[in-house]
Amino acid sequence: EILITQDIHGGDVVIVFDPKGAAGLLRRMYAEAKRAGRMDDFTLFHLGFPAISARYHAIGNFSRITEVATRIANQLPSEGNSAAFKEFAWRFVNIIARALVALGRRPDYQQVRRYINDIEPLFMEYAHAHLDRHGVEDWKTQVDALAGTITERNLPPALRGRSIKAVALMRYLQAQDLYDPVLDGLVSAFKYDKTYFDKIVSSVGPLMEKLTTENIADLISPNYKDEADTRPIFEWMEVIRRKGIVYVGLDALTDTTVASAVGNSMFADLVSVAGHIYKHGVPGESTDTPPTISLHADEFYELIVDEFIRLLNKAGGAGFQVTAYTQSWSV
Repeated sequence: EILITQDIHGGDVVIVFDPKGAAGLLRRMYAEAKRAGRMDDFTLFHLGFPAISARYHAIGNFSRITEVATRIANQLPSEGNSAAFKEFAWRFVNIIARALVALGRRPDYQQVRRYINDIEPLFMEYAHAHLDRHGVEDWKTQVDALAGTITERNLPPALRGRSIKAVALMRYLQAQDLYDPVLDGLVSAFKYDKTYFDKIVSSVGPLMEKLTTENIADLISPNYKDEADTRPIFEWMEVIRRKGIVYVGLDALTDTTVASAVGNSMFADLVSVAGHIYKHGVPGESTDTPPTISLHADEFYELIVDEFIRLLNKAGGAGFQVTAYTQSWSV
C-alpha cells in the first residue's frame, strides 16, 4: 500500500494486479487517488463485482492479428498429447480472427466460441463479401445452379452434414481464380473432417464456456454498441495516455481458470502496448521519454505466465517498472 501510494502521488501511471481482489487494497487506492486529486484517473476492474466494474476487451486490441490466437491458445495445457491439440486450436482460432478482422469486426471470446463450434456461417459471410468485393457478376445464380446438382450421398464423408448451399459456394470459389489467404484458411477449415473439430472443441470449448458465461462475458467481451450499458470500457494505451490508475481484481479464489485467462490476456495486451511505445512513443505525447508505468503485482506466484515474463524482460525501455510481491516461492 505504501509503495502504491507513493506512485499515485508521484503522478505515475499505476496498474495494480490483485489476484484475490482484496477490499482493503482497493479502498486504499481509491482513497489515495482522491487525496492526490486524481479521482477522474481511477478505474476499477473486478471479476467478482461485474455490476460496478469497468469493462475490458481481452482480445480486441493487438499489434498483430496472430496475438488473438496466441492469447487463447496459451491458456491450454501443452504437456504430452495436449500439445498437438493446442497447435490445432491456435491455427483454428487464427483463421477465425483473421476472417473477423477482414470483415471489419473485432474478435471477442463470444464470436470465437460460436465459430469454433460451427465455422460454416463465418465461411459463407466472408465468401459473400469476397465475391462482392471482386465484382463477380451473377455469382449467386451460378451457386444456386451448382447447388441443384449436389446430393448428400455424393459428397465426401467430411462434407456430409454441411448445407448444400455452403458446399456449392465452396466449389464455385475453388473454380475461380481469386486467391485470398483468409478465404483459403476458411475453406481448409470448412473441409476438415468432424473429428478435427472434436479435437478443437474438446480443448478450447471448456475454456470458452467459462469465459462467455453470464456476467463475465459482458466484462471481457463488451458490446460497444449497447447504449444501455453505461459501464466504461478501458484500453491500456488510453490508460497510459491519460496517466490513469487501474485496480484489477481477478477473483482467483472463486475461479482460477477465468482469473488466469483474463490476467494472461491483459499481460499480453500490455506487452503489445509496450512494443508500440518502444517503437513509436505514446500517441499524442510531444516528448520521446515515455511516462513511468508503475505495475504492481500482488500474489506474484498466481501471475507467473509467459506474457508476464516477457513484460519483465523487455518492457523497461517503454517506461514500465514492475514491483512484485510474494509470500513464498518453490525451492
